[in-house]
Amino acid sequence: MTDQELQNLVSKISDDYFQKPFRHKAFFNSRLRTTGGRYMLNSHNIEINKKYFEQLGEEELIGIIKHELCHYHLHLEGKGYKHRDNDFRKLLKQVDAPRFCSTLPEEKKRKSKSQKFLIYQCSKCKLDYRRKRSINTSKYVCGKCRGKLVKVKEIVVD
Repeated sequence: MTDQELQNLVSKISDDYFQKPFRHKAFFNSRLRTTGGRYMLNSHNIEINKKYFEQLGEEELIGIIKHELCHYHLHLEGKGYKHRDNDFRKLLKQVDAPRFCSTLPEEKKRKSKSQKFLIYQCSKCKLDYRRKRSINTSKYVCGKCRGKLVKVKEIVVD
């Protein structure tokens, strides 16, 4: 799908579901990583993450477009356009738009990596501390008894 096809789709969805014209630009932004799309408050343009269309299909893309159009139309009307606003939530229900986009399949793979944890133990009270990052044991002490911390072991969790 090209940017022009996306522009046409956004205009059609705006007319069909909101009965209002979309008078700004809609385009794909390949730099978006953690979101399906975004509405730009200053320019009123809508940017869409192309990965969602490529990996999850047109149905997911239409849901993202509806969501961003809710932001767009409410902002232009001077109503509550933020996720927490009642106007926004009501309009989402009216047009059957998702509140959040789905997780990309490649994101799930990345998150399922095994993680490394470091276990530190207080030499006085034997309290264990589990950390993802190593800590300087000469600088930090036990929060319970102010005893010296000692690195006990490193564990890998799948």
